[in-house]
Amino acid sequence: MPGELAGRHVVITGGDGALGQSVVATFLAAGAECHLPVFGDAPTHAVAGTHVTGKIDLTNQDTVVDYYAGLPPLFASVHLAGGFKAKPIAETSRADLEQQLALNLLTAFLCCREAVKAMRQSGGGRIVNVAARVVEQPAPELVAYTIAKAGVAALTRALAVEVRGEGILVNAVLPSIIDTPANRAAMPNAKVERWPKPEQLARAILWLASPGNQLTWGALVPVYGNG
Repeated sequence: MPGELAGRHVVITGGDGALGQSVVATFLAAGAECHLPVFGDAPTHAVAGTHVTGKIDLTNQDTVVDYYAGLPPLFASVHLAGGFKAKPIAETSRADLEQQLALNLLTAFLCCREAVKAMRQSGGGRIVNVAARVVEQPAPELVAYTIAKAGVAALTRALAVEVRGEGILVNAVLPSIIDTPANRAAMPNAKVERWPKPEQLARAILWLASPGNQLTWGALVPVYGNG
């Protein structure tokens, strides 16, 4: 709802991606001050309410520590950053697996850890991770990706139990294929009307990250669309 995050500071990783742009717009509409760590250069002109920091490698521990330490009192941290690779297992190398673990699990772990430290100082908060439908419903040729996202799901549940008594609620969403231009181009014959839209996912993430969520923690929320 408009204003429900007014004056509250929120980190959104992956905020420059297709899903991330919808999430940022949704959180801005709710009044949040959005802090966006991006891997590339920060834009010279930012939208009001956004604070973009460039050259942030979320797989680098020291970089993540320094980034969160420099933030204002934090209410929510939303972790959209990740990567995807599809390969049959016989063609999946150790490097492929390590890349998926780094992009998906390591980034979420480091951001969760530093967010918890920040939220302990500010008296509580909300953390939302992004796992994937394959965690619950595996698909072929996605072993490395599935392992990494399963790690994100396990991280979410374990951390939720650890911090639930501190006013920090940790949850994750499990999207299926998201309706983005890149996915449409990669799968031109797919029934895209069944895919969840970025703005729909953004609203689900907003609720989990909002002060209105008082009870839900440790949940892996399916946001599959109609497919």
